[in-house]
Amino acid sequence: MKILAVDDDPIILELLTQFMDAVGGHELVTAESGAEALEVIEQHAMAPFECFLLDIQMPGMDGVELVRAIRALKAHAHTPAIMLTAMSEKRYIDSAFAAGATDYVTKPFEVTELKTRLGLVQRLVPAAQPSTKKIFAATPQTEAAPLPTQEQEIALFEPISIPDVDNVIRHTALENYVTQLSRNSLFGSTIFAFSVRRIESFYDALSGFEFRGLLADTAEVISNTMQGHQFLMSYAGNGIFVVVTESGWRPDMEKLKDAVNLALAQTEIYDNSGERLQPRVVTGKPIRLVWKVGSSILQSLADAHSSAEEAAVRKEQDLGNIWMVREYG
Repeated sequence: MKILAVDDDPIILELLTQFMDAVGGHELVTAESGAEALEVIEQHAMAPFECFLLDIQMPGMDGVELVRAIRALKAHAHTPAIMLTAMSEKRYIDSAFAAGATDYVTKPFEVTELKTRLGLVQRLVPAAQPSTKKIFAATPQTEAAPLPTQEQEIALFEPISIPDVDNVIRHTALENYVTQLSRNSLFGSTIFAFSVRRIESFYDALSGFEFRGLLADTAEVISNTMQGHQFLMSYAGNGIFVVVTESGWRPDMEKLKDAVNLALAQTEIYDNSGERLQPRVVTGKPIRLVWKVGSSILQSLADAHSSAEEAAVRKEQDLGNIWMVREYG
């Protein structure tokens, strides 16, 4: 991979250089500040970086501000970014992932750990690069706006990235986030998920461009509905949005579902032919993360996902039973 490492400590940069030489297979470029990093990124625009290693505590522009600035660059909206920092407090972890970090490694780091993290990140690179060349449906369309001429097919189960929505991060980043937090940090956290009803029907009827737009608009409505609370959310595929809440907030799931659906009903979402789309969601069971660590946290993410999917299936079955009673009762 072509990697840019940014740290104001020249010793760390030298260690990373030696590490990359020893591991092999990577091209490392270094910068000593956020401002210098942005200049270097621009200089390498013809051959973009495939991964970033960013310190947080730097003079001028810190690492959180830098990753946010990197995410604003079209070419690097999804390029993996690993925070490599001595800052282990939860507030730094929260702000880094909310700004767009992919992973988080604390100093002093083990060489084997960094090697493992880079290996995991390298798997994301092929998926991340094509997405920088697409026009996302989250961008408002006008009559004069050209439609994309070549669309990459999107698998229904694909946990695609949704840009430019507050508190929405990639699903891989959400997994890294919850596994990064300590048991004490997770004590007041809860995981739950929303499921877009009849997602298969939307998927079959819409182009990939329109489907992304539907997901982006739905994510924005959900995020706006939960404003005022501390949370991170990701799209996990199959119409599922997984949410991790913080600060002891345990929402009333029925009221939250109704609030989101009311907001969706008031939001005008259209396909490219001008036909209005009317997505609705259901929620699964909330799962508290008390005393959970490691693999049990990832299992909680999977359980929240499954619970929301099952709720969507039950909802359609219940509606089907109502129509049968009306028709034959």
